[in-house]
Amino acid sequence: MWRSAVLAGCVVLTWHLPASAQQAYPAKPIRLILPFPPGGSTDIVARLVGQKLTESWGQPVLIENRPGAGGNVAAETAARAAADGYTLFQVNVANAIGATLYPKLGYDLVTSFTPVIQLATTPYVLLAHPAVPAKNAVELTALAKKRPGQLNYASAGGGSATHLSGELLKSLAGVDIVHVPYKGTGPAVTALLSGEVDLYFATVPAALPLVEAKKLRALGVTSARRTALMPEVPAIAEAGLKGYETSTWHGVLAPAATPHDVVVKLNAEIARILAQPAVKERFVGQGLDPVGGTPEQFGAYLKAEISKWAIVVKASGARAE
Repeated sequence: MWRSAVLAGCVVLTWHLPASAQQAYPAKPIRLILPFPPGGSTDIVARLVGQKLTESWGQPVLIENRPGAGGNVAAETAARAAADGYTLFQVNVANAIGATLYPKLGYDLVTSFTPVIQLATTPYVLLAHPAVPAKNAVELTALAKKRPGQLNYASAGGGSATHLSGELLKSLAGVDIVHVPYKGTGPAVTALLSGEVDLYFATVPAALPLVEAKKLRALGVTSARRTALMPEVPAIAEAGLKGYETSTWHGVLAPAATPHDVVVKLNAEIARILAQPAVKERFVGQGLDPVGGTPEQFGAYLKAEISKWAIVVKASGARAE
């Protein structure tokens, strides 16, 4: 009887231990949910980091692509998952825009998640058809002021980052350039190449071969500083548009209430991976700048992005498609 009482007491003690103390994390596969289909920069970043985590911890990182509704399908799925560190969400700039763009969401990007780490960022390049008589953003804004409403720019869809990058440019420069939405990046680039539209914001990897082949002209990059892959192309901010900066970026979130020690362990290991020379080289080759940092830094960045894009969305009248 004495022995039974002792055993019962042991069971009670074990029951009250936190999950992370009962079994070292990670003890099973980790699911990383992505808001977009395979093939893009989101997928490239996830698979590289996931592979390195698998090598480090001996547990597979399962990449789950769940596209739809501007990234909201994936985000809502992740937000509803168990807060145990075994389901993560790779958040993107589209989700920060969607926080305002979509009037009703089944989650809150700030309160439904806890930040883990920012992975990478890559700027857009403002591309022009060769027929546009402007060689940089300074000349473009001067041209747009002379020809209000006569120039246009393509986007990958209303409310997309490529759309709102143009709206931010219009707002800061005080110019009228007509927005022409397309259903995705492919149709938008095709329209630009044919001369159907004048301008388009493309990612650096997509823009580079077109610029090198002289099929399109690069007027400026949307980052605060020039990018290493296209050092000859000035930043649009250099055109006197103070505060102009947009990019597509990637980070990791975990469901809210994920144990702090698990978040800290994830952050430390992913930061170590991002600092590896081979990983940096792979990222830079894709036009990506690895970031890293603390969960708190990424949380502050995420809130700032949500606030910035909220202003642009409301000012432009953009609506979800």
